[in-house]
Amino acid sequence: MNLGQTGYTPETDDANEVIYRKLREHFDGKIVRKDLTKAIKEGANVPVYVLEFLLGQYCSSDDPKIIEDGVRNVKRILTENFVRPDEAQKVLSGLRERGSYTVIDRITVSLNIKLDRYEADFSNLGVRDIPVSPDYVSKYDRLLCGGIWCIIGLDYEYIEEEKKSTPIRIVKITPIQMPHIDMDEIKNGRRAFTKDEWITVLLRSTGMEADRFNDREKWLQLARMLPLIENNFNLCELGPRSTGKSHLYKEISPNSILVSGGQTTVANLFYNMSSKTVGLVGLWDCVAFDEVAGITFKDKDGIQIMKDYMASGSFARGKEEKAASASMAFVGNINQSVDVLLKTSHLFDPFPDAMAYDTAFLDRMHCYIPGWEIPKYRPESFTNEYGFITDYLAEFMREMRKEPFGDVCDKYFRFGSNLNQRDVIAVRKIVSGFSKLLYPNGEFGKEDIEEILTFALEMRRRVKEQLKKIGGMEFYDVNFSYIDNESFEERYVSVPEQGGGKIIPEGVTNPGNVYTISQGKTGMIGVYRLETQMLPGNGKFERTGLGSDRDAKEATNTAFNYLKASGNQISASISTTTKDYITNYQDLNGIGMTKFLTLPTVIALASCALSKPTLSSLAVLGEISISGTILKVEELASILQVCLDSGAKKVLLPITSAAELGIVPADLIGAFSLIFYSTPQEAVYKALGVE
Repeated sequence: MNLGQTGYTPETDDANEVIYRKLREHFDGKIVRKDLTKAIKEGANVPVYVLEFLLGQYCSSDDPKIIEDGVRNVKRILTENFVRPDEAQKVLSGLRERGSYTVIDRITVSLNIKLDRYEADFSNLGVRDIPVSPDYVSKYDRLLCGGIWCIIGLDYEYIEEEKKSTPIRIVKITPIQMPHIDMDEIKNGRRAFTKDEWITVLLRSTGMEADRFNDREKWLQLARMLPLIENNFNLCELGPRSTGKSHLYKEISPNSILVSGGQTTVANLFYNMSSKTVGLVGLWDCVAFDEVAGITFKDKDGIQIMKDYMASGSFARGKEEKAASASMAFVGNINQSVDVLLKTSHLFDPFPDAMAYDTAFLDRMHCYIPGWEIPKYRPESFTNEYGFITDYLAEFMREMRKEPFGDVCDKYFRFGSNLNQRDVIAVRKIVSGFSKLLYPNGEFGKEDIEEILTFALEMRRRVKEQLKKIGGMEFYDVNFSYIDNESFEERYVSVPEQGGGKIIPEGVTNPGNVYTISQGKTGMIGVYRLETQMLPGNGKFERTGLGSDRDAKEATNTAFNYLKASGNQISASISTTTKDYITNYQDLNGIGMTKFLTLPTVIALASCALSKPTLSSLAVLGEISISGTILKVEELASILQVCLDSGAKKVLLPITSAAELGIVPADLIGAFSLIFYSTPQEAVYKALGVE
């Protein structure tokens, strides 16, 4: 992908004209000028798809006069019929005086069992328990859960004898969405556009100006559409504020619902045992959770049922199992820089603790969009050009959910050995979703699929990298790759934020510099650097970087006391009486200082005293007691994985840990030159390369 500069070029106007002509030729009546949406949207608090439904009816023309009249009509309809909450009484008064009234409002229907009838609640109008014909409920079942925006014809007739019943009657309900879409029209029309032109059309249809973003940013924003075009797709996007994370799910598609605040119940989301009705997952294509930090279930088994659903698309309630196809999107804010978060925690940290450290839950995420790569939206980020009416786009995506595209990459590529079954399912879903978005007619080449596959592997690998941080060696296989079926060439896909710079550098470091890897105060495994200087003196040992950590100070005291007692056994040149030593300890991952510092300190002091550097790219593992006893390394497999990620090529390892190597994957062991030691003296000699 080209990650070059964004913005307009001299060819932009010509390109826009070409796209516009193609849209008029192939999708006439299904497009709208997005600046009209913007202009009216700023004055009317209605979803975009409601506005564009009206604009599509009244402003589908090239004639400026017709557009001007159409905009005036739409504004008039919104003024007269759209119900603002603060003007609800005015509308009700108008309904009473006229006897009939047409309103635009969001209505939710429920079954009143006592009266055996369906009743509607009006969101803005504020009236409740208005009888609804069962015909509308069976025709538009989403009225029963969450509600939908409609144009509703109302009558008002007060009858003295029926004081207890409401005088308001619903005459007609017209959902604000397209009743039918011709898929052949879209598939044939797609042939007229290049890939880049089609991406531009898709992004403009969501209101964004594609020319203001580079290719990478365009693809990341397209990825937000995956839950709308793919069944049972689990997506996560965390990033800064004002990058439009929830915009698509709230404003653009009438087929998705945004659960704001995060608090919900199993009955609301999955199945209500008392009313025997399916919840949101059965009635919407996508259920999006805004502000993931606030997700809570009132039921204890809520997260468990969610995990079951995210894995299989079904859930058990009562005596039966229910299936649904709704995707789940989790969006929220990251309040610190990604670099800091990666050092101190993991990228799922904003989730509530019950989810953030539940590897079984996180492993069900198919895709993690790096929201921090999408720039904050500015006024110029929104388009003034033509795009599809959002409802047309939404229905296109809804219809494409029925078509499976998951195997399109098998013709050209196969997956590398590091992908397990869950990884393969996730990558196939992303490939399927993007193929349907970009090539709905199934016409694509090898390069097109390779581009999608590379992106898909990265989106899933981001999930796996965080699982490795949280769950350790269970998720060590993160080196995702794909293999060309023709050339058998294997290509690896990396994750940008992991960075290419290694913590443990190649080449020889200064004497007294030692890198050690162990568990820090937070329980996470990190890399620590020791830098030591030696000065003439009388045997003082100063330490910096430890702060008030008592365990770390005790470990370094033990190291100096060991050298005082046994330094001569290593070398007569090591003096703890005529020299002063200063050692600086650095926590390179920001996870809290480690207490396993005795052996690394002994090696650092000996290296400095003998003016001899340690071996190149060496990681020191292991610890010694005050008597010099060698202690084995805990969580060896996870620590070796961090060694690999940090750039170590040689690992100094206590012989007591040799037995543990049986549970370490062979390819991980093969990544290093392992150097064993059985005494502290031997550890010093081998670290310094002394035979």
